[in-house]
Amino acid sequence: MQLSITNKGIIKLAAPISLAILIPQLNFLTNTAFLGRLGEHELAVNGLTGVFYLTMSMIGYGLNSGIQAQMARRGGEGDNAELGRTLTNGMLLGVISSAVLMVLAMLLAPFIFGMSLHDQSHVQSSVGYLNIRVLGLPFLLLVQLMNAFYISTGQSRFLMYGSLAATLTNIVLDYFFIFGKGGFPQLGLNGAAVASVIAEMVYCLVMYGIFYFRKIYKTFPVFTQSRFDLTLARRSLNVSAPLILQYLFSIGGWQVFFIFVEHLGERELAASQILRSVFGVVSVVTWAFASTCNTLVSNVIGQGKQYEVIPVIKKIGLLSFICTTVICLPLLVFPSEFLSLYRDDVSLVALSLPSLRLILLATLIMSLSTVLFNGVVGTGNTMINLLIEVACVGIYLVYCYLFIERAKMPLAWAWGSEFVYWSSLFIISYLYLRSGKWKGKTI
Repeated sequence: MQLSITNKGIIKLAAPISLAILIPQLNFLTNTAFLGRLGEHELAVNGLTGVFYLTMSMIGYGLNSGIQAQMARRGGEGDNAELGRTLTNGMLLGVISSAVLMVLAMLLAPFIFGMSLHDQSHVQSSVGYLNIRVLGLPFLLLVQLMNAFYISTGQSRFLMYGSLAATLTNIVLDYFFIFGKGGFPQLGLNGAAVASVIAEMVYCLVMYGIFYFRKIYKTFPVFTQSRFDLTLARRSLNVSAPLILQYLFSIGGWQVFFIFVEHLGERELAASQILRSVFGVVSVVTWAFASTCNTLVSNVIGQGKQYEVIPVIKKIGLLSFICTTVICLPLLVFPSEFLSLYRDDVSLVALSLPSLRLILLATLIMSLSTVLFNGVVGTGNTMINLLIEVACVGIYLVYCYLFIERAKMPLAWAWGSEFVYWSSLFIISYLYLRSGKWKGKTI
């Protein structure tokens, strides 16, 4: 399956991905607003646990991004049977990986939070929340894999259906379980965890239901092999392992950031939870174009058109920057009104405003750097991605340590770390792609 690399083709692939990412972000916004009504403690804890769970999920995302690049390459080569075999093995690999992640999360969370957080009430609430939340990991990893399949085969429109079903489920159950409405028990913060797990189950059911009921398995045959293929799994891990470590470094760095912010105080941590939600909303289009770039770069290489790689990345980067600018403008004009949606607290909004402006600037840089970075992923040089990520996160953590942990600078300086990270990622990714050393990589 050879994908179109025109502006129309790029937007056709990226638009459904954007909506599929936006819908959960709207859910996250609602979730944050609900918990904000309970209090700053719940808002702060949700920020800490949310990043920890995001770290676990991004390990799965790294695994599935590598498999996505493989499936896109097989699609470019026209080998549907091998693409289906890669998908099957990815499912089995995802189930095994999620079981390992669940055990690790339950063992590590009490130790990590107990050693790093100053407030013991934060520790107890965080561990209790995560013990429920990690039950959704198997469903999440399977969803990520099926999303990767739909993107790599040019069927990204299907992402919207599962995302919409999961988000509606989550919002309704959040309301029921957090506040104890509709005859359900009032679970507070833990209610948000229960709602999220059920929503991920629904998401998984919808995405695999589409694959079955639309008979997509006839074009891309799955389960034609009788056992787990270790050779194919090793090939997938060879591509994915650097990405897994890359995302572990990336989101792990963000976990350190939130731990340092917790040391500044509960209000700063609560404000940062709001800002994290804003960051997720404004970066929706960027992540969609980044995933599109990964797929199209790998696909055109599979077609034998390496000379199209740089022009494709340039096209996607320009579209990403324009769309992100359009999203950021309303927030620059009405920042207080948007922040007030989360919590009607004038002082908390005032604390968040300077940081919001820095986040919007960082997002514009991110709109380009993420596309460039995922262009490198699409070439199959994932070890280079890991090295780039280690360098950028290293710079980021040094900044965080000096300005947040040591100097105890105001919150806006803390969020200035996003500007530092995305600028570093842009420069290094650009220099690597320009060097041409990515050419000739097989996966």
